[in-house]
Amino acid sequence: MTSGNSTVQWTGRLTQYARGGGCACKIPPGELDEIVAGLAGPHRAGGPLIGLLEADDAAVLKIDKNRAIVSTADFFTPVVDDAYDWGRIAAANALSDVYAIGGEPLMALNLLGWPRDTLPIELVGEVLRGGLDVATLAGCHVAGGHSVDDPEPKYGMAVTGMADPDRLLRLSAGLPGVPLSLTKPLGIGVLNTRHKATGEVFSQAVEAMTTLNAEAGRLALERGAECATDVTGFGLLGHLYKLARASGVTAVIDSRAVPFLEGARAAVRDGFVSGGTMRNLAWVDPHTDFGRVAEAERLLLADAQTSGGLLVAGEIPGAPIIGQLVARTDRILVVR
Repeated sequence: MTSGNSTVQWTGRLTQYARGGGCACKIPPGELDEIVAGLAGPHRAGGPLIGLLEADDAAVLKIDKNRAIVSTADFFTPVVDDAYDWGRIAAANALSDVYAIGGEPLMALNLLGWPRDTLPIELVGEVLRGGLDVATLAGCHVAGGHSVDDPEPKYGMAVTGMADPDRLLRLSAGLPGVPLSLTKPLGIGVLNTRHKATGEVFSQAVEAMTTLNAEAGRLALERGAECATDVTGFGLLGHLYKLARASGVTAVIDSRAVPFLEGARAAVRDGFVSGGTMRNLAWVDPHTDFGRVAEAERLLLADAQTSGGLLVAGEIPGAPIIGQLVARTDRILVVR
């Protein structure tokens, strides 16, 4: 049987070979905070403009007055059963980190883990083909990479890009009074969780995950934005918490203005919520005033996205405004 866009004859399901799926398999953000806090070394002249301490989407190193290198890496376990689509999603997700910082991807290296004894090696070609097709669409060269024999399948990319060092999108550059725009609807995580459990295919989720954030990043810079991040494994609330904390502001969200994919609310109602989403909500809860927002709505706002959109401090044509940044209060997040 040919599955989805893949051309390899195989009757299995990739998502059944992984404990988690997509960006929901990330190490919890609270644990990462504690680990990274102990790794910062002394500041050195000529070091990165954006590095370990900033906890931003990508690292940035200035090489001359007009150019800075952008570097990132991202990989994860299968989020869909179709090998070709998984490759496309993983590539779009890795490239997103470059767009989220205001850069342009130039070259990528494949990162692959594969259980040779349990999965057909022919599927690897489909995964890599999907990654190559999305990178080509982005104008980004793919030049080899690295692979290992791994009990769980994993795929992603290490991406190098270029940016103007004076026109970067930073987590720490948010200012009070600036609106917040979201360029893709939420709900990818709960639909992927339902897909893994039932085998149902949600084309709207695949389309969202494989859509590049290139245009969103370009428009953010054109409109003069200085602060942005992409919404992935920590969910909208988790990534917004990081942005507001780094910028020294409070973020106020109008939950009624947040867009969701068709079927997302039904997936939450039916219990298809990942452990990653639950951990995201637990992480932000002590810092958030939820008012009368119901539990189901909170879970959707914390839903662990894979290859989600950009969250921009500023107005982006075609993207809904979901809230604004205000002066710091006793809570970092306020959801109405």
